[in-house]
Amino acid sequence: MEAIYVDKHYDLVVECKQGSKKACFELYRLYSKAMLNVAFRIVGDVDEAQDVLQDAFLDAFNRVRDFRQETTFGLWLKQIVVHRAINLLRKRRLEMVELGDDQLDNIPDEENEDDGEIQYKVAQVKESIKELPEGYRVVLSLYLLEGYDHEEIGQILDISENTSRTQFLRAKRKLNEILIRKGISS
Repeated sequence: MEAIYVDKHYDLVVECKQGSKKACFELYRLYSKAMLNVAFRIVGDVDEAQDVLQDAFLDAFNRVRDFRQETTFGLWLKQIVVHRAINLLRKRRLEMVELGDDQLDNIPDEENEDDGEIQYKVAQVKESIKELPEGYRVVLSLYLLEGYDHEEIGQILDISENTSRTQFLRAKRKLNEILIRKGISS
């Protein structure tokens, strides 16, 4: 017997499967901000992240009838977003384009902190992560920010688990060097 996960949006998913545009819109409203953050952390560009987001939702809604509730809808959607973002990187295979500060202001934060100093440091770390080479940045983001383990990252990126671990360690070392150079870390 297969395990069925019941998530808080189960009824919306069922309605969406039955063709309800209203339910699809509500799922989009509930998940779009978080999924945009996921896509952005991988592709590093707001416009490309929005494209990934739209493509992922279209893909999800076109395939929603195949969704069997073996996991939550959010996790299933996140996997689609991650795969779409990775595919975009594979097609692009160029160094990440530097973002201007005005574009960074449009990225929704997952939580709002009142402490300005913490927000300042978080912004500096985000900027520093963007300076990492693409491979380092992707592995670091998938591991630290998205919660994937090295085996899953290896499957997603079509690399060995060992390569994922090595890339992650190198990314941490390189990020620490960048932060020290900027006077953020010691």
